[in-house]
Amino acid sequence: MNNFSIPPSEVGSLRIIFMGTPEFAVASLDALLHAGCTIVAVVTAADKPAGRGMKLTESAVKKYAVEKGLNILQPEKLKSPDFIEALQALKADLQIVVAFRMLPEIVWNMPALGTINLHGSLLPQYRGAAPINWAVINGEKATGVTTFKLQHAIDTGDILLQKSFTIGEDDTAGDVHDKMKMIGAELLVKTVKGIADNSLKEQPQSTVYSPLSTEIKHAPKIFTETCKINWNNSVEEIHNLIRGLSPFPAAFGFLHDKMLKIYSSKKENIIPTHSIGEAVSDGKTYLKFACRNGYIQVTEIQLEGKKKMNVEDFLRGHKF
Repeated sequence: MNNFSIPPSEVGSLRIIFMGTPEFAVASLDALLHAGCTIVAVVTAADKPAGRGMKLTESAVKKYAVEKGLNILQPEKLKSPDFIEALQALKADLQIVVAFRMLPEIVWNMPALGTINLHGSLLPQYRGAAPINWAVINGEKATGVTTFKLQHAIDTGDILLQKSFTIGEDDTAGDVHDKMKMIGAELLVKTVKGIADNSLKEQPQSTVYSPLSTEIKHAPKIFTETCKINWNNSVEEIHNLIRGLSPFPAAFGFLHDKMLKIYSSKKENIIPTHSIGEAVSDGKTYLKFACRNGYIQVTEIQLEGKKKMNVEDFLRGHKF
């Protein structure tokens, strides 16, 4: 990648291409615009059919970009000659990626100042597709956001800035997501300002990680098997799994041979008097499952074929 840098200047002088798709990325795009950044184009996912009517649905980033009157590109293939030509014509100084697809080198290496990514962890910890989920699943007390330069291997580029924040004992992945999108947006603006005035120094990830003293944890994609609750695990492990997969895709067990998605829970650290995995309820106010060292009391659930509801509403229409 080029190490070219421009003379100190205001952020508005940089021609920036922003790449992102989900709602998480909208906060960053909004913050960049409010900071006075010049966004010459927004690259986002193509419209896709969704819902019962299979109506074409726009990404959250596209909806925002349309509202703000921004130039929008929606390539099917990132190596398409037409897309590459369109990018080159924009003569961007910098590209910014927030929750988007993996880029080919011909794209990320195009701008003079390279391409920066906002990642939802304190790199090199939790490289991968699901850093928020795995931080909560693993019971971390804190996480953070990192801005870094893209290079060949995923999530391994030189670090620009980082900011940490705490994870509450009962915070879900959704709670962490909502905190992170705002903290990340602020960090991204700070990063762009540092690039614009040439005050930032890139830091190789190897300098913040010693393989002799720190265990690197990874954040692979979440699969269905990841979401299945093993009631032989501890109360803490199961509670963290439920938090880490809420609100999506949700941890699940089974109740009367039907899948039961669990969105929130409480821990009961008492010696269980029921079989592992057994459902226990008074039929009115609580539903809990026995596990290795106690009970998991579920508070918001969704039984297969039913809508999501709190446990009291569920019990009013379900007989044990």
